[in-house]
Amino acid sequence: MNPIMPKILSPLTEQSMLPQRRKLLGAAGATAVLALSGAGAVQRSQALVVRNRKPLLIGLATDDTGQYAASGRDERRGMVMAINEANERGGVLGRRLEITHADTQGNADAGASVAEQMITRQEVGFLIGGVHSGVASAMSTVAQKYGCIYFNSNSSSPTEAGKDCHRTKFVWDGNSTNFSTSVVNGAMSGYGRDWVLVTSDYGWGHSTAKGLREMISANGGRIVEELIVAQNTRDFRPQLETIKKLSPRVVATAVGGEGLALLRAQVQAAGLDRSVGWINNQQDWPDVYGLGRESMFGVFGTTWYWGLKLPGVNDFVARYQKANPDYRIQTPGNVFFNGYMATRELLRAIERTGSTNNIKLIRELENLRIPARDRMQHFDAYMNPKTHQLQQTIYIASYNSRPTHKDDLYRILDRQRPEDVQDRASAPLCQLESLAALPTYEP
Repeated sequence: MNPIMPKILSPLTEQSMLPQRRKLLGAAGATAVLALSGAGAVQRSQALVVRNRKPLLIGLATDDTGQYAASGRDERRGMVMAINEANERGGVLGRRLEITHADTQGNADAGASVAEQMITRQEVGFLIGGVHSGVASAMSTVAQKYGCIYFNSNSSSPTEAGKDCHRTKFVWDGNSTNFSTSVVNGAMSGYGRDWVLVTSDYGWGHSTAKGLREMISANGGRIVEELIVAQNTRDFRPQLETIKKLSPRVVATAVGGEGLALLRAQVQAAGLDRSVGWINNQQDWPDVYGLGRESMFGVFGTTWYWGLKLPGVNDFVARYQKANPDYRIQTPGNVFFNGYMATRELLRAIERTGSTNNIKLIRELENLRIPARDRMQHFDAYMNPKTHQLQQTIYIASYNSRPTHKDDLYRILDRQRPEDVQDRASAPLCQLESLAALPTYEP
């Protein structure tokens, strides 16, 4: 068992306690019960109490191996911290929270299998996880079939709240269009109008590149070339040789996870880190942590940074460090933040509605609005009821040349309001299923 995970109760735990509880009644208790005309009602009431005390099981399905392993493991720690903090307050609705966890391997088929098993065999109440968009999409299809609410905590593909949206799925990260919208205008004026795209050959990469092309064209830019790279590519030297020959003003990458870290190192080795303007629409903290400031170049987007001078940030960092004393990442980043916030808002919604019923919770979440102070961001966040994507502050950042701390890697250049970076292209593609057609699911 992973040491950061709370202990999972055996499914037999509550059942094994029943005989003990019944023995406590004894003969006197039995006589008292029989003296009441509602003896059956009393027994049903006792069974209800037992049932209500049963722990609420939450399924964490994260990409712990594969291309996004660093982010998958990081977001899981965020989810666990939110659950542990809730348990310290007494759980939710008087029920202790328990966790079951599985590695999706960053593979869509594995993700679907994990979701099926967690829902049908382990009877989880809710599913949380997903960095790879293919995994998130596959899990959400299974969750929709059964009516189980699924929180996509960290996949940033526009398709997740676009053509692949579902009524039971809620998307908690900004998507690549939100990030691209934030950084393209600044790059156009700061670097130039001739661009090369480096695109990872799967859904997130292609949807990100599509959004970039549209925005670059709309702002008077020109795509000189688009270089497609296979998933899990480790050697980017051929692409970098092409970039040298083309001499663009800007290179925009839609490469994530371990691949981005490798690309950055090879860009530096080729001497291209300062001669070309580099854009990565989103930079995940686990991918750059520990690489040093020299590995940070270009402009990128993020949803959160531990160095923001906002109320609550210092306390959050302290709680993170207390919960993860031996973890290699000593300060929380955007991926941990997204995992924590998604889980926290699920638990709060259960408390507000007083129910685990999927229909009630979906209605509650569709009207969610979170004050900026509570999110440790600059602007209020809110759920788009038509797409189920959380609209939130997007930050534009670059590497920090004057750090005040060894982990002070980012310099925040600007912040964008949620309404100014909306994904207006993907939203119309989302057709949420009706609540009337949704199976009831109430753990």
